[in-house]
Amino acid sequence: MKTDDFDLFIIGAGSGGVRAARLAAAQGAKVAVAEEFRYGGTCVIRGCVPKKLMVNASDFKDFFEDSNGFGWSVGNTTFSWQEFLKAKDKEIERLENIYEKNMKGSGVELFKSKAKLVARNKVELDDGRAFTARTVLIATGGRPFVPEFDGNKHVITSNEIFELKKLPSRILIVGGGYIASEFSGIFNGLGVDVTQIYRGNKILRGFDSDIRDHVMDSMITRGIDIKCGINVIKCKKLFNKLVVTLSDSSIIETDCVLYATGRLPNTSNLGLEEMGVVLDSVGAVKINELQQSSVGSIYAIGDVTNRLNLTPVAIRDAISFVETAIKNNPSFPDHKLVATAVFTRPEIGTVGLTEEEAIKTHSIEIYSTKFNPLANTLSGRDERTLMKMIVEELTGKVLGCHLVGPNSAEMIQLAAVAIKMGATKDDFDKTCAVHPTMAEELVTLK
Repeated sequence: MKTDDFDLFIIGAGSGGVRAARLAAAQGAKVAVAEEFRYGGTCVIRGCVPKKLMVNASDFKDFFEDSNGFGWSVGNTTFSWQEFLKAKDKEIERLENIYEKNMKGSGVELFKSKAKLVARNKVELDDGRAFTARTVLIATGGRPFVPEFDGNKHVITSNEIFELKKLPSRILIVGGGYIASEFSGIFNGLGVDVTQIYRGNKILRGFDSDIRDHVMDSMITRGIDIKCGINVIKCKKLFNKLVVTLSDSSIIETDCVLYATGRLPNTSNLGLEEMGVVLDSVGAVKINELQQSSVGSIYAIGDVTNRLNLTPVAIRDAISFVETAIKNNPSFPDHKLVATAVFTRPEIGTVGLTEEEAIKTHSIEIYSTKFNPLANTLSGRDERTLMKMIVEELTGKVLGCHLVGPNSAEMIQLAAVAIKMGATKDDFDKTCAVHPTMAEELVTLK
């Protein structure tokens, strides 16, 4: 009886695919990974990591300004986009090499190639080589979406923004989600004239309404021109600038147009539908609780399933997949109470239900505060921090926690542990504060 070439063949080497490969190989499985671009996926190559480095770069504008209030005299400052790109590219290359080294060290066979299914247990590479596998895992992630409109060929997405040869003087950012809002803050911090437009009535849809209002007001105060209820009609290139016509008939001249209007699962040309794998209306692989597609030998994890599109979630998906498909221990990834951070300016940290969600099914109490962080008292910066906790009235259980301000991402990670364990407002209140910190407000909320 002929055996398969591999126990597991993974298409896609992002965070989820890489974790699944290493864990499966550690169990003695014969594993292969095909990746057509670079190891590390969106997060490492053109997502979370380079974006956070850009956030760090843009932060220095505030640091230089605020230092004056603490007795420092900072001279003229300049920013070199080219020097930043060199440093960023070096770090991304370092991380990619680590991903490759770790997979090879685990015994995973790597193929730098696009791959597609040609049978339910058979994968073919671009060069025509084909391999059979007992199990196939789709971990191809997602891609930016740009709608059809006149002149859309002139715009860029979050894929290209990290490779711009020159820092624009003006940028138009289209979208109201966290990616669009993060890049607005980044380029504003780097001294670029930023306009952000969104077709909805308020940016950051899906977040708590108080958070949305607070962040939007702060962004406007920082000099970002936010226009809601507006969309792009056409974009025309005129010499060295772009002329953009908006739905309110106004015209904006800019150097660059960044579209951040959502992402779609990477399922095109993988042979999935031909094999009988069911996709949903946006092309995501439809899976059951065990992350198994409609074809028993084919699984999918991460953004390609369009559930909760976050890197740590894809990694958790990979762990559950290996338990299920390799170790024969059925495991269900837990997507409840997943904390997340948004690196807008100011920064957001959030976990659990928003007020709008909670009020639909619970009788709730709201605890919140706004205050000026201690550092702002000497720097003179007028940007308040917001903290909000949603509590179930009957039990006192904390249903949600939402933060806006410096270090919100760091604080929400630790708050999430307590909330995941079922902490009550009384548990927070009984915890002695760490002073002087912003985090102490979480245990003194009234």
